[in-house]
Amino acid sequence: MAPLRLGSLAPDFEAETTTGPINFHDAIDNSWAVLFSHPADFTPVCTTELGKVAKLAPEFAKRNVRVFGLSTNDLSDHAKWVDDINEVNNVDLKFPIIADKDRKVATLYDMLDSVEHDPTNVVNGIPFTVRSVFVIDPVKKIRLILTYPASCGRNFDEILRSIDSLQLSDKQPIATPADWQPGDDVIVHVGVSTERAKEIFPEVKEALPYLRFAKLPEEN
Repeated sequence: MAPLRLGSLAPDFEAETTTGPINFHDAIDNSWAVLFSHPADFTPVCTTELGKVAKLAPEFAKRNVRVFGLSTNDLSDHAKWVDDINEVNNVDLKFPIIADKDRKVATLYDMLDSVEHDPTNVVNGIPFTVRSVFVIDPVKKIRLILTYPASCGRNFDEILRSIDSLQLSDKQPIATPADWQPGDDVIVHVGVSTERAKEIFPEVKEALPYLRFAKLPEEN
């Protein structure tokens, strides 16, 4: 199987989840999606991450993003773990967590760890997942891939920021600079002339011939 890259079609699959069985592409429907993996249930870092995503559920919904967690335990373990997540983080986790005990989805998305990288994340020769993140657009193309080691919790505010950038660049001929936040100036796409940019954006500042900053129209 060819490695997954930006622009690859996100592999489809069927799975059992905490909210019922899904076909992944059907579950995404016409939304954006975030698929993110966890090494195992009842693990400390994952418990904080899932709680954070539950708290951010309104922010993901505002961006038309459906969230799918994944862990390599069965549904019975997932149900008990969700109780822990809700209690510790004071949340009510509603999004589906995929039960991937046989690691079929983890293998499909190349999420599994290795002894060479982290022997503590491989038990009896069976690898657990690393902390993978896939952002998928409504046409089921992979738009962003992040991979964190099991020891490092993810920054979900950064994932939201990245989704904001992706969605904005789909609508406007722009890129976003380092540390960009919604409302900040953007960079005019290199394929757009300065003259054309001044017709599109209310204000354009040329720092260099190849680096033009612009303010977005008010409606954005």
